[in-house]
Amino acid sequence: MFNRTSRQAVTAALLISLLAGCGLFPGESERPVVVGTTSEPSTLDPAASWDNSWELFRNVFQTLMSFPTGSSYPQPDAARSCRFSGRTNQEFRCVLRKGLTFSNGDRLDASAVKHSFDRIRKINAQGGPAGLLASLQEVRTSGDLTVVFRLGRPDATFPFVLATPAMSLVAPGEYPIDALREDGGVTGSGPYELASYSSGEKAELIRNDHYAGFAKPRNNGVTIRYFPNSEAVFGALKEKQVDAVYRGLTSEQVIELEERKSENQDLQLVETVGSDIRYLVFNPADAAAGKLAVRRAVAQVVDRDALIAKVYRGTAEPLYSMVPKGISGHTTSFFDQYGDPSAAKAKGFLDEAGIGVPVPLTLWFTTDRYGSGTAGEFVELKRQLEDSGLFEVTLRGKPWKQFQAGYQQGEYPVFGRGWFPDFPDPDNFVAPFVGRENALSTPYESPEITGRLLPESRRVSDRAAVGRQFERAQQILVEDVRLLPLWQGKLYVASTEDIGGGERALDPQTVMQMWELKRIKSW
Repeated sequence: MFNRTSRQAVTAALLISLLAGCGLFPGESERPVVVGTTSEPSTLDPAASWDNSWELFRNVFQTLMSFPTGSSYPQPDAARSCRFSGRTNQEFRCVLRKGLTFSNGDRLDASAVKHSFDRIRKINAQGGPAGLLASLQEVRTSGDLTVVFRLGRPDATFPFVLATPAMSLVAPGEYPIDALREDGGVTGSGPYELASYSSGEKAELIRNDHYAGFAKPRNNGVTIRYFPNSEAVFGALKEKQVDAVYRGLTSEQVIELEERKSENQDLQLVETVGSDIRYLVFNPADAAAGKLAVRRAVAQVVDRDALIAKVYRGTAEPLYSMVPKGISGHTTSFFDQYGDPSAAKAKGFLDEAGIGVPVPLTLWFTTDRYGSGTAGEFVELKRQLEDSGLFEVTLRGKPWKQFQAGYQQGEYPVFGRGWFPDFPDPDNFVAPFVGRENALSTPYESPEITGRLLPESRRVSDRAAVGRQFERAQQILVEDVRLLPLWQGKLYVASTEDIGGGERALDPQTVMQMWELKRIKSW
């Protein structure tokens, strides 16, 4: 029968099942778990990725630190220990586990770690993760096992950065110091090896018998199948062509699993509170979107409650700040500033600036990255903006790789983005979006945020004590309206009844830890 449950309930149910007696399907221990998703990697090289390619990286590469299930602070992985030296949070020292090797047999030692970090900064790929290392000044080695990171300024978030899949450790012999790897191969030291990869189709993962880290794989391999849209991946789940689905289910599909149980036998759904967010980005170089009055008018018109009711049907929550609920420092800044949607107030902003109506705006979105529900979301945004009588909206959509190339070149006036956190800290919902070089490839210079608030907060090791800085940062974001938060999602893992571990599979970065999935059968 169909089951819907929270993490806590699933955990309890699994414990009961284990007490009653559970095991692998007889003769099926070698059959890989098949996971379906609409989120295909944009690259296989960690030095080029600040996006959902991390889903694959987490499983085939290793990082110095990571987030074991249930942890809120990063723990050692490839490292045996990591800690700050001194009181200034400017030197971070990691000692590696002994005997680590990459999947090609090369040693994973201190020099390989230094190579991995140096190449990220040297390549500095557009849209890549170099921005996460803005505080890093130098990487030094001390013998074969010790790596010392010298920071140019205090940064209490640096351990969190080390735990992101962007900081995946790579074999120096396979990854050039000054160029991206382009042969389609992967050489890591994670729980799995990448046995094969077909773009747009699938990735075959097999267990890495030489892996040494915190993960305890519960299966012998995983096949990740990539689907072009939500309908295709959902159909594959219902036909049992995949065992589990993560990323890509629409709200209608989630509701169908919840409400039409008799038609969806032998399927289960795990729901968790997510910290992933959706928002609009305004390009200051555009004739319309570059005007503050236009941005304020859009912010005043957008009705998040209607958007969620019509498109996401309870599978998301309104978001009024870039820092979501569940993360320290969360506020409701946009609601405090704008209150309920009002076309009259929005027109007042435009009239005061001498801007005639309707204002032409082109809104861009990706057709495949976040699931097929994105198209419906932008249709609803267009309706709201045009019904105000203040805007004339054109919608444009492209598949992720083309969409990404376009916004990186500054081609879009307004575009929609999603953010899956690098780590669970308010810094990660502000810092990536500001500065001349940021994760959006849309310069946003805010001297108070980058020059004072972020540096102040990064001196504080107790991350629960940085609320004042981030409350002010969020108020600045409201005043500038360069980013407009829309909604915060809930996370779902749908699977067949014989798959366990879904409640443990999502780490605090909302990245799927494939090794937690397993085949079970009650006796």
